[in-house]
Amino acid sequence: MNKKILTEAEIRTRYITPALYRSGWDPTQIREEFHFTKGRIIVRGKLVSRGKRKYADYVLFIKPNIPLAVVEAKDNNHGVGEGMQQA
Repeated sequence: MNKKILTEAEIRTRYITPALYRSGWDPTQIREEFHFTKGRIIVRGKLVSRGKRKYADYVLFIKPNIPLAVVEAKDNNHGVGEGMQQA
């Protein structure tokens, strides 16, 4: 299989999620595509809007409502460091 043609979603499903389970993470501790903000509030005169929602590919919780780590997935066409700012 040519890993260069896998999408980010396929990489998460085939590699990252199984690796998290093998590492001992319980499914209840893993949240995929977790939205952590509704977006920046933008005020222009009397108009108010929101920017784009932000999300992480995975957020790992040590206890309910206590996040421990963020995991950002990338396809094989991007370098490892390209997800750092997003995470």
